[in-house]
Amino acid sequence: MPSAKPSPQRKAARLNLRASSGQEMLIREAAAAAGKSVTEFVLDSACDTAEQILADRTRFVVDDAAWARFMDALDRAPVTKPRLRELLETPGVLDRG
Repeated sequence: MPSAKPSPQRKAARLNLRASSGQEMLIREAAAAAGKSVTEFVLDSACDTAEQILADRTRFVVDDAAWARFMDALDRAPVTKPRLRELLETPGVLDRG
């Protein structure tokens, strides 16, 4: 699968965008803090977000047996896990005031 972040030799396309002065300053500060150029920072951030969004749209192909097992699992009643319920209902250290 081709990388979303091509090497410098392969970069031929240009992207132009408009930003408010506040957005530009924020991006420049974050890029500097990350030790990246603004171009690297914007491309890395945009590509990371694009990959996350598109990952949810990935199509999975399975054989008939795997599909049947998957459908059986969906049709089964959920199993109660008391310890898991307790863990999820207990406030975490960041939830306590």
